[in-house]
Amino acid sequence: MKRYRKVVVGGTFDRLHLGHKALLRKAFEVGKYVYIGLTSDEMIKNKPYAERVLPYELRLRDLLKFFEINGYRSYRIIKIHSAIGFADRIKSLDAIVVSEETYKGALLVNRAREEKGLKPLDIVVIKLIKSKLGDKISSSLIRAGLIDPFGNPKRW
Repeated sequence: MKRYRKVVVGGTFDRLHLGHKALLRKAFEVGKYVYIGLTSDEMIKNKPYAERVLPYELRLRDLLKFFEINGYRSYRIIKIHSAIGFADRIKSLDAIVVSEETYKGALLVNRAREEKGLKPLDIVVIKLIKSKLGDKISSSLIRAGLIDPFGNPKRW
């Protein structure tokens, strides 16, 4: 796996689950320094079960705890207010880490970078992590009460 100087990854990271953790681990595996775009509260208003999304400060706390537990030190978390976030403003970025589901977002980031005269980012894609129900593990399914953060079905 190629190692990059600076990579970017972004998301809401609500109910930090196995899929999020795989995405973040990949970012730290391929990048010496990782920029994390964390969506603002305003940006999540149209998500499924938006009223159940944890506030920004709690999502930030969960990320910081995950980084501490895993010994990740070379990173910066930046609040983002759009899908592109800051990725079209930091010239020195080399790669973006996404899931199969968010690959199109990486293409939008690269288009925005090219429009500003910046080089496109290499795109590192991870596979989606499946839940025991067969669907991908997602914060939406967790917020709906269907699965836990490990992809296990909730018992009624």
